[in-house]
Formats: sequence, C-alpha cells, structure tokens
Amino acid sequence: MPGGQAKPESEAERDGPAGRTTVRRGEWAPLVLSCGYFFCVLCGYYCVRSVREAMGVEGGWDRLAWLMTATLAVMFVANPGFAWLVSRFPRRVFIPATYRFFALNMLAFAGLFVVMDEQHRLWLGYAFYVWLSVFNLFVISVFWAYMNDAWSPEQSKRLFGPIGVGGTLGAVCGSLLAARLVKEIGPTGMMLLACGFLEGAVWFARGVRARARDSAVAGPEPGPRVWEGLRLIARSPYLASICVLLLCFTLTSTFLYMEQGRIVSQSVEGRDARASAFAHIDLYANIGTLLVQAFVTSRLVRRLGLGWTLAILPLLTMAGFVALWAAPTLAVLTVFQAVRRSAEYAVGRPAREMLFARLGPDEKYKSKPFIDTFVYRGGDAIGAWVPKLLANAGVAVGFVAIPVAAAWAVVALALGRMERKATPAPIRPQ
Repeated sequence: MPGGQAKPESEAERDGPAGRTTVRRGEWAPLVLSCGYFFCVLCGYYCVRSVREAMGVEGGWDRLAWLMTATLAVMFVANPGFAWLVSRFPRRVFIPATYRFFALNMLAFAGLFVVMDEQHRLWLGYAFYVWLSVFNLFVISVFWAYMNDAWSPEQSKRLFGPIGVGGTLGAVCGSLLAARLVKEIGPTGMMLLACGFLEGAVWFARGVRARARDSAVAGPEPGPRVWEGLRLIARSPYLASICVLLLCFTLTSTFLYMEQGRIVSQSVEGRDARASAFAHIDLYANIGTLLVQAFVTSRLVRRLGLGWTLAILPLLTMAGFVALWAAPTLAVLTVFQAVRRSAEYAVGRPAREMLFARLGPDEKYKSKPFIDTFVYRGGDAIGAWVPKLLANAGVAVGFVAIPVAAAWAVVALALGRMERKATPAPIRPQ
C-alpha cells in the first residue's frame, strides 16, 4: 500500500485507544496528496454549486422534479460512455481525461453565459443544472474509487476520515469563495475558478499514483467488458444491498432538498441573493463537518463497527424530519441541513466508501460509478416527484421520509455484517 505494507488488522487495533487515527511511516506523503486531490475536487464543485441551486429554482421550485428527471435521462447515456472509457484505457489515462472533459464543458458554459441574452439564460441555467448534477457524482465517485485502490481495507478505516478533511476544507473554501464572490464576478467567474481546481485535481492524482507503491493503483486494470459493472451488481447481494442503501439515502436527501428549494424560494428574492443563501447553508454544513471529521470517523468505525457507523445518518435523518414536520421554517431547515450534511460528509460518506475497499477493479470503476450516479439520480427523480404528489394529497413529506430512513438503518446494519465476511480482492502486479 502507499508508502509500504499495511499492518495486519489485529496490530492496527493495538495502535491506540478506541482506534485512534494513526498515520504510519511512509503514509504521510500519499495522505497529504490524497487530501490535496479531494480538496481540489470539492472546492471546484462548491465554487459553482450555489450557482446551480439558484438556477434550478429561478423558474419556480416545482421545476426541480423535471430537472432531476432530465438528469436521470442524461445519466442513462453517460454511464455506458464512462464504462467504455474505463474498459479501453488505464487509470493514468481515464482519470485525467474525466476531469479535463468536465473542465472543458464548464469553460463552454462560461462562454455561453457571456454571449447569450437574458431571454435564453433561463434555459441555459437549466442545462447547467442538469450538467453539474452529472458532473459532481462522476468526479467524486472516481475520486473514491481511486482512494480504494490506493489504500488497503485496513488503511481505509484509519485514513478515510483524515482524507475527508481535505475534501471538507475544499468544500469550505469553495463555499466561502461562492458566498463572497458570486455577486461580484457572477456565474461565469465562478466557473472559471472551478476549472482551475479541476486541473489541480489531475496533478494531485498523479502524485498519489507516484507514491502508491505496492498498491492496486499499480495493479490490475478494469476488464474490457462495458456492461461488467451491471452484471456484477445483479450477481452480488453485497453490491445490491449497497444500491438499496444509497437509494434510501438519496430519497431522503431529495425530500429534504425539495423542502429546501420551496422554503428558500418563498423566503428569499432574486437569483444572486438565493445563490448567497444556498452558499451560506453549504458553508455552515462544511464547517460543522470540519469540526468533527479529522478523528471521529476512524474512532466510530473501531468503536461501533461499520454497520452502526453507517446507521448514524439514517437515525439523525429520522429525527430531523420529525423536527421539520413540526416546524417547517428556514431556521429549522438550515440546522437540519447543517447537521445532516455534516454527518454525511464526516461519517456517512467515508464509511460508505469503506464498503468498496475489499472489492476488485471492475466493482470499483464500473459497478461503483453506476451505483453512485444512475442509482443516485434514480433516487433523485423518485424523490423529486413524491413531495409533489404528497403536497397534492395534503400529506407531509415526513410521513414517507421517516419510514424510508428506518429501512435505511436496517440495511446499514446488514451491510456491516456482510462487509466483515467479505474477502479482499487479490492484488496482482501488472
């Protein structure tokens, strides 16, 4: 693994009380590079996230359901294309190609926002919303797949929390840049900033590869079959359970997202003001993540096990929807979003990525992107229409969200048991 061989699990457990985060000799350089990589990915995304949110509700929050359905349709086309890229080229080619392709797309959008008149910018904004919804899932999925190659299953439980800190710092930086600059330089300026950070991610990824001795990053590449990822999901109860876990997470996230769009659009006037409001929600969530992320993840996994760690977020989600059901205000929404997203970024996402650490390259680069993108956006599309139907029937969103969160917790505990029994994929030299 990066910087040398990992200790056996039993030895790792003796490193400190309650699974203290321990960085061993030879791990510091690839760890810092991994943090820099994640910093650039999330900073670039958060530079333009609030711009997307404002564009999505400009024509009315009720159009979000159509935009999410359009995103799902784009994902249906994008996934086979990405699987083809992974099947034909090695990591050192398709990972930089992915980030640079999206950077070129963003440059194109920046140019269009400059030359198009105001009359057509609404529809251009909708196109940007859909495109960025595809972008953010692919670039983050590729990052975590790469991390699962670069670090062993044992190392992932110690180091994915600190690596997440790099991403959180990037998200905080991107949110701050958006909150401070979006009114001054507009969407086009934020897009240009994001492109620079994406190029930085490419160079940090190369640095991780150069330091990743004895790891799968220098090991077998994914196989040539484009549809292998789907076949593996159909044959694996473990991967199918991850699909259910992510679907439950996405459904509840989208229920909350739709409530956010409704409440903000009714409480705040104007595109730039709404973009600033969304950026501040992002900022509070990211600061909360940063306060708990560096050491909490590894401690929780060691103390509670992966299953109970995965169950923390659905339990918090249940409590949050109860509070929002009782008081659907901007203040309650902001607190709920900040707490939930802090728990997701600090605990839920790193723990969920640990589920892939024992799997092979086809699962990581074909099954995982399909799960992280198509399944995720499928949950978005379903979750976007359900609140509209419930509102027409006079039923609160929490009536559905709370049972979904309960099912999510049950699946999380089951996956924790399955992960303990999984056998790590063999690492073969090229």
